[in-house]
Amino acid sequence: MLALKDLLRQEIEHLNEEQLKQVNDFIAFLKFRSRTVNLHINTSQMTKLYEEFAEEDRQMAEEGLDEYAELLRQEDLK
Repeated sequence: MLALKDLLRQEIEHLNEEQLKQVNDFIAFLKFRSRTVNLHINTSQMTKLYEEFAEEDRQMAEEGLDEYAELLRQEDLK
């Protein structure tokens, strides 16, 4: 592996500024990709969160419907 690093160092010495920027961008991409590939999603945790938010959404919708119905009643009285 050390031979490969030495070879890369030698190649880098011959690159111009624009090429060095491109190599730097590629290295940043490789680092980013290695972080995202290793993500593990806990499906049971996601299911629990989904259920919690679904219940919360249902309650808010019902409350909103009650308020809306009351506004309609008030409009009818006018």
